[in-house]
Amino acid sequence: MGRILATLQKRGAELSGADAQRALLASVPLPRSFEAALGSSGLFPLRPTTLDILQVNVGRRCNQTCKHCHVDAGPDRSEVMPRDVMEAVLAFLTRHRVGRLDITGGAPELHPDFRELVVRGAAAGAHVMHRCNLTAILLPNYADIPALLAAHRVEVIASLPYFQARETDAQRGAGVFDESIEGLRRLNALGYGRGTGLELNLVANPVGTFLPGDQASLETMWKRELKQRFDLDFDHLFTITNMPISRFLEFIDERGRTVDYMTRLANAYNPVAAASVMCRNTLSVGYDGRLYDCDFNQMLEMPLADGAPRTIFDASLAALHEREIAVGPHCFGCTAGAGSSCGGAVA
Repeated sequence: MGRILATLQKRGAELSGADAQRALLASVPLPRSFEAALGSSGLFPLRPTTLDILQVNVGRRCNQTCKHCHVDAGPDRSEVMPRDVMEAVLAFLTRHRVGRLDITGGAPELHPDFRELVVRGAAAGAHVMHRCNLTAILLPNYADIPALLAAHRVEVIASLPYFQARETDAQRGAGVFDESIEGLRRLNALGYGRGTGLELNLVANPVGTFLPGDQASLETMWKRELKQRFDLDFDHLFTITNMPISRFLEFIDERGRTVDYMTRLANAYNPVAAASVMCRNTLSVGYDGRLYDCDFNQMLEMPLADGAPRTIFDASLAALHEREIAVGPHCFGCTAGAGSSCGGAVA
C-alpha cells in the first residue's frame, strides 16, 4: 500500500484490505487519540442521538474508478445487495418510520432492483436520497433513471470535484467532467435545481491533501461559475473532507504524506463538529446486510459495538439507540474544521 504499510509488513504483520488500513491508521503518531479528543469535549463515549437516516450501500459496482474513492468501487467489483437484504431494509424502514433513505454505492443505479428500492422507499413515506456520479445515468440501460427520480421527488446528491475539467478529470478519469455536465443538463431539464422542489445538491472533495474551504463561500462561487459557463443550476454544495480510507489512503501513503495529513486532521479537531457527526443520527447498512455506525466504518469493516445488533435482519431500534459508536483515527476527518458528513459541513 505504501511506506507505512511496508514498514508494518517488515515487522512481520501479514495484512491486507481493511485490516491493513486499520493497522496503518493506528500506527500514525498523532497529538492525541480520537477517544481523547472526544473526552476533552465531554463526548466520550460517543452515542447516537436519534435515527433520522438509513444509509444503504447497495454494492461496489461503478462505471467509474475515482482516485479518492473510499469505497474502492469500480467496474471490476461484483458485490451487490441480494434480494433478501433489500427486503429487510425496506421492512426496517417501514416498521420504524425512518425519515430518510440514503441510497449509495458504487453507482446505485447499477443495482438491478434500484428502481424498485426507490419506488418502495418513497411509498413507505421516506424522503429518498440518491447519491449519483452523474455519468451512470447517461448509460443506455439507465437513461430512464432521472425521470423515475423526479416522479418520486427523490433528492439527488451528485458528485462533482470541481467546476472545471482539469481538476475533475484528474480525480475521476479523462472525459468524466464533460459527461458530468451532460448529466447535470438532463437533471436541470427535468426541473432539478431550478426551484421546482426537486432538490439537486452537489458534493465536492478537495483535489489534494487539505481541508475543504468554507462551504457557503464555495457554494456561491460554484453557482456563479456553473451558471456562467454552462447555464446550470443546483441547490446546495456539500463539501466533504477526503477520508483516509482505501484509495485516498493508498494515495497519501505512497507519497509519504500519511503522517502529515493525519496530523493536519487531528490538529483541526473541532468539538462543535464532533457533537454533530453523522454517525449520531445515521445507520449504515452494507450490501450484505451488516450494520455499521457510518459508511466510513463500513469500508474499514468496523462493526457496531458488542451487544448491538450486527445485521439488518436482527436490528432492534432500542438496542441501536443504546450502543456506543465505534471510533478510530479516521474519525478526525469528520471533525476537522467545519466538520464533514455525507451532508457536507456540520459546523
